[in-house]
Amino acid sequence: MKAATWMGSLVSALRRLSRAAGEPIVPREPAAPPRIGLALGGGFARGIAHAGVLEVFARRQIPIHCITGVSAGSIVAAAYASGAPPAEIARAGCAMRFGDIASWSLGRMGFAVSERMKRFLERLLKSYRFEEMRIPLGVIATDLCSGEEVHFRDAGDVFLPIRASCAYPGLFRPVRHEGRLLVDGAMSMEIPARLARKLGATHVISVHLPVAGPVPSPSNVFQVVNRCFQIVESRAEDAWRKESDLVIEPDVRGIAWDGFNCGPELLKAGEAAALAAVPKIEAWLARPRPVAVPAPVLPETTPAGAPRAAAESPATA
Repeated sequence: MKAATWMGSLVSALRRLSRAAGEPIVPREPAAPPRIGLALGGGFARGIAHAGVLEVFARRQIPIHCITGVSAGSIVAAAYASGAPPAEIARAGCAMRFGDIASWSLGRMGFAVSERMKRFLERLLKSYRFEEMRIPLGVIATDLCSGEEVHFRDAGDVFLPIRASCAYPGLFRPVRHEGRLLVDGAMSMEIPARLARKLGATHVISVHLPVAGPVPSPSNVFQVVNRCFQIVESRAEDAWRKESDLVIEPDVRGIAWDGFNCGPELLKAGEAAALAAVPKIEAWLARPRPVAVPAPVLPETTPAGAPRAAAESPATA
């Protein structure tokens, strides 16, 4: 009887101490490792720099939980999610030319069509459906009429979403899908950081391919559209930066949107920017975020030390 009374007093004292301190007197579960999400922006040929970033992550064994992309970033994201090695993505990017993904076809809504892109993607990707990817993949396009983001993820074939996300207004014709006209994803969200969070990332790394500052006066319609695009994107940076824990910006300002011949230079720019970011990323991996464990509710005890819930019957509780 004395032992039972002593145990009851001890449990009551522990409960009072726990409530006073405001902390549960229980061991914490092991900390969960960070889930890193990589969000890749657009840039047409300059998207080759993304492969340089991925190459550094592979060498430093930085795990990627999920990957998202818009425009050129959607091609690289899909290739990586499907299991293509960064070096293979880099080779494909450096060898690619405009004719590999598009053909000129003058129309009322654009000067080129992107049906050829499917054949290019079939050679590059290891899987062709979202549900078959090795890690979660997200692609964003833009509804031309509403201006809203259109998210593609989880299931379905990746070819149409990528074509839509790359449908640069004024150059490519919009892509029709389920009664919508879809264009470049960067029109609604330059970097798909928020989508990476929706795919489960706890830490989002956004890769932004910056453009040069003020430029000379445009001399053709493509330069006019391109410059308008740049201005719109620069005004909307706050949205994706708020969703990002880290922003990597390869120095590609001096390379034109169609500078496929600058592949090696673009890869080096991506590698240099990623290497500069590695210490911060490795610090995340060394100090995982703690997992909160709710405090248990300790049962009240009777004077004899037996839990009250056991002393009372369901009828009288």
